[in-house]
Amino acid sequence: MSGKGLRIGTRKSTMALAQTEEIARLLGAAMPDLRVDIVKFETKGDRDQTSKLLRHGGKGGAFVAEIRGAMREGELDAAMHSLKDMPGNEETPGLIIAATLPRDAANDSLVLRPGVTLEQLLVAKGKNFKIGTNAVRRAAYLRRLFPEATVIHFRGAADTRIAKLDRGDRQKLASGSEVGPADALVVARSGLERIGLAARIAHDFKVSEMLPAVGQGIVAVECVERDWLSRDRLGKIDDEPTRLRAEAEREVLWVLDGHCNSPMAAHATLEGDRMDLVASVLDEEGGRFIEVARSGAATRPRELGRAVGLDLLDKGAAEIIARTRPEDF
Repeated sequence: MSGKGLRIGTRKSTMALAQTEEIARLLGAAMPDLRVDIVKFETKGDRDQTSKLLRHGGKGGAFVAEIRGAMREGELDAAMHSLKDMPGNEETPGLIIAATLPRDAANDSLVLRPGVTLEQLLVAKGKNFKIGTNAVRRAAYLRRLFPEATVIHFRGAADTRIAKLDRGDRQKLASGSEVGPADALVVARSGLERIGLAARIAHDFKVSEMLPAVGQGIVAVECVERDWLSRDRLGKIDDEPTRLRAEAEREVLWVLDGHCNSPMAAHATLEGDRMDLVASVLDEEGGRFIEVARSGAATRPRELGRAVGLDLLDKGAAEIIARTRPEDF
C-alpha cells in the first residue's frame, strides 16, 4: 500500500490484538499522519484447539503461515508475530523482520486454579498435581522441577486457557480422549501482562529455573523484503537492543535446526557492549539436559549465537533433537 496507510495482519486473540495495537500506537507516535488498519485472522492454530501444534506444522504452520500468505498476495503490508512463534530453522524467502518492539518480560509464570495454593504445590513437590502446557520446552522443564507432577497437554489462547482452568474444564485431545482438569498452568509473563491478567501469577520462574523460548517476550513485525516503503516506516519503531538479542537467540535455533517438537531454549542479555547468551536442549522427559553459556560483543550477535549452537552440538544436542523429531503426525 502506498500513501498514508499501512495494513497489519494479526491473529484475533486478545493478546495478539493487544500487541498489534501497541505497534499501531508506536507507529502513530513516530508518524502522526500514518493510518494503520488492523486486519484480523483466525489461523489454523486458533480454529483447532485440540490437536498438538505439530499437526499444523508447528507454531509456524499454526499461527504464522496464513498471515504470511496474505502478505505475499499483497493483501497486507505487514504482519504482527510473537517472535517465539516464528520458525527460526528455515528460510523465509521474500520476507524480512522489519521491526522488533522493546522486549517485555521473557520469563514464564505459574497460574493456579482457584483454591490451590503455591504452598500446597511446593510441599507436595507436584505429587497428584496436573500442570497444563502446550509447549514441549515448558513440559520438559516442569518434569525437572516437579518430577512428581503430571504434565498435561493444554491448548488455547492465554485468557482461554485460564478460563478453562478456573472452570475445571477437561482438555479434549485429537484422539477423542480428554485430560485434566488442570491444577495449574505455565504461561509467559509477558502474555499475562498484555491481557491484564498479571494478578493471576502465583510464581514467577527465574530464567535460571526455566529458560525461555527463543524470542519470548518479543513482538516482531514482518513485511515483504522488497517493500521499501513499509520497511522504512517499520524501521522507525525498531528497538535495536531487542533486535540484537533476537538475532543471537535465533541463530542458535538455526544452527541446531530445531523443530517445533524440540525442547530448546535460549536467552540473551545485554550489558554495555557485551552480550551474554545461554541456551539449552532437553529431552522430552527432562532427564537429559545440556546447557551452554557464552559472552561476546553485542555488535556481533549472530557470531555469538553460532558459537553457542555449535557448543550444544558438541555436547550431544543433535541426538536429543533427532529423537524428538517425529516421522509423522
